[in-house]
Amino acid sequence: MEITRTFDLLDHLVTNFPEKEDILACKEKGEWVRYSTHDYYKYAHYLAYGLLEFGLKRGDRVITMSANCPEWNFIDMALAMAGIVHVPVYPTLSADNYYYIFNHSEARYVFVSNSMLLNRIRPALAKMENPPTIFTLASIEGEHRMLEILKAGIASREKNAPVVEQIKESIKPDDWATLIYTSGTTGDPKGVMLSHRNMCSNFLAHEKVNPMTSDSRVLSFLPLNHMYERSMNYHFQTKGVSIYYAENMGTIQQNMCEIHAHGFCAVPRVLEMVYDKLYAAGKDFNGLKKKIYTRAFKHGARYDYTLLKKVSLGYQISQRFFDHMVYRHWRERFGGNRLIVITGSSSIQPRMIRTFAAAGINIYEGYGLSETSPVIAVNDPAHGNVRIGTVGPVLSGVEVSFADDGEILTRGPHVMLGYFKDPEYTAQVIDSDGWFHTGDVGEFVGGITGPKYLRITDRKKDIFKLSAGKYIAPQLLENKLRESEYIDQAMVVGENEKSVAVIISPNFNTLHYWALKYHLHYRDNEQLLTLPETKEKYKKVIDEINRNFAAHEQIKAFRLVTDEWTSANGLLSPTLKVKRNLLKEKYKGLIADIYGKEAASSNPLFSAFRSVDLPNFGFGKRK
Repeated sequence: MEITRTFDLLDHLVTNFPEKEDILACKEKGEWVRYSTHDYYKYAHYLAYGLLEFGLKRGDRVITMSANCPEWNFIDMALAMAGIVHVPVYPTLSADNYYYIFNHSEARYVFVSNSMLLNRIRPALAKMENPPTIFTLASIEGEHRMLEILKAGIASREKNAPVVEQIKESIKPDDWATLIYTSGTTGDPKGVMLSHRNMCSNFLAHEKVNPMTSDSRVLSFLPLNHMYERSMNYHFQTKGVSIYYAENMGTIQQNMCEIHAHGFCAVPRVLEMVYDKLYAAGKDFNGLKKKIYTRAFKHGARYDYTLLKKVSLGYQISQRFFDHMVYRHWRERFGGNRLIVITGSSSIQPRMIRTFAAAGINIYEGYGLSETSPVIAVNDPAHGNVRIGTVGPVLSGVEVSFADDGEILTRGPHVMLGYFKDPEYTAQVIDSDGWFHTGDVGEFVGGITGPKYLRITDRKKDIFKLSAGKYIAPQLLENKLRESEYIDQAMVVGENEKSVAVIISPNFNTLHYWALKYHLHYRDNEQLLTLPETKEKYKKVIDEINRNFAAHEQIKAFRLVTDEWTSANGLLSPTLKVKRNLLKEKYKGLIADIYGKEAASSNPLFSAFRSVDLPNFGFGKRK
């Protein structure tokens, strides 16, 4: 059957995969609890009947705040079938953001998975004149439970089943289905309205690049409230792939092994942490074993999907050797299978893509936004449509063009209905010809018959000018910096200044390994960053990076900080993008020091070493 509305997936599943016993699964009390396609169909419909029995009407908004679990899907499908708008919300927002979203969405109900999340939203609920009704997935004393709605649905199925079927028949593909609040780095979140057609057209397009089958299993751990993981959730269901939900972020490796996973979705930061741990494991080896392990990384860094049929016999022999000696052991740590990993949100370092690919872990790097449902382009290693350093070819059914300033424009069935209660801003980003202005700058590169791979160069709003009038695209520099194994995160600065500088959060795993190798002595990370040897090391790293850029783009000064930048401490967004305004405020003393100015105020919380300025690098090799 044709899938034009999200809930059509239920009929698709029971028709095409009637014997599937584990379409959804989660861990409860240490054991995997599996739900068949028929279980999924049944519970979703019972909940839909119950929602009507509790008085909800078509067009109402309902919020979910939950960890990934099968129940999230039951609620999602029940809301869709009842014509109710699903509003999934991040469980890590501030009280002010919760207050804003609860009021702005005019949600009638909030589904909360546990007492921790309930306590997190209580301050926002206490400020509201008419707070939404709370239902919990877990049993919490004194609170309504989702189970009450389910029981009401079972009891009222004869009465409400025909009503739900009538509603389903009346729902059109272009009807509003979900409201996604973007995480944004400044200001109030924007409510993105997506239709059934928006979401279905998108996941049906990107599932075609995935070679997984109904025999495959994936582990899901990125939040389902984010459109990226949610779209992939639908994508996997379309193919009949079993979706197992991780217990938590700390059990990913264990859960991967338990289910012998064939893949997962990740943001680059997760893959960087995996890569760093694999790399750091080499410091515990000695002699020949250590040499082989180190050479495996160097071999992997040369891997290229597009050259596999042209590589020398020597490379092929080396590939088999390193796969037997090193790479297969990596795969065993994640369940033993060759893996498919879909990644987005920000760029991933090419050396990591190559090394993982050599190890049988294929990275599908893509690009999109919540406003585009979300995928615009994605690399496709399975069918040879891949170019490392880009986000791949544009999806079928998706149009891409460029504004005069290089901004990426896109048009098609994937573009949102608009921003909720904000027609003015909607008109700013979707022009009269239907083109959505992404705010990202890019270009097409590569391809045998002409440019076909989309390359993202920067965020339009992040590009700045130096005092001499030269433009700087900071993400280009930052992405290159993060390719270094010694750099975890970086923020390029220099707006209206004479030169470019950078604040660096080091990769301390690699730095400690390097310090051990050279027998350096230090008390803690702060002292390590003050050592002359450390300063010289980072000067050499930046010197090498500068060779890739024009003179005005080259980094002339840097500062190292001991702080780790994470979404937990607010320095990265929930999708792990750098929050520039917050970082600039946090390190304004350092930035002022770089450019020889007195800081307006000092921040006693940051730790960094004294000024390190770099020479004016040319294009030749440094002696």
